[in-house]
Amino acid sequence: MPNINSNNNSNFEGIYNQYRQEGQQVAAQEIKAEPGKEQIVAVRKNEDGDIIAFKTASGRELDYVTALDDAKSGKLAHVDVFHKYGRDIIRSEPDGVDGNNLDNLPTF
Repeated sequence: MPNINSNNNSNFEGIYNQYRQEGQQVAAQEIKAEPGKEQIVAVRKNEDGDIIAFKTASGRELDYVTALDDAKSGKLAHVDVFHKYGRDIIRSEPDGVDGNNLDNLPTF
């Protein structure tokens, strides 16, 4: 009797890989700056590796609190704000593209 799980497992993996690849292509198109919103292009980190400031494509340098306010009001593209550990935190949108994750952006 053939091993059905083996065939299904490779089929599941193939289907998932195709889904992921298609998602990355769509995400790459959606990453382009949204009209009226600034794109974060660089970050500043402290000695512990925590992000403490952001730089936008227009050259604005934002401290963390200002960036939080701008993100909450929808002025920054491709970031989300959520509440964790008793405070608000800025995170990259989960778009499947590692290159635009805040931790992976260049520093300034």
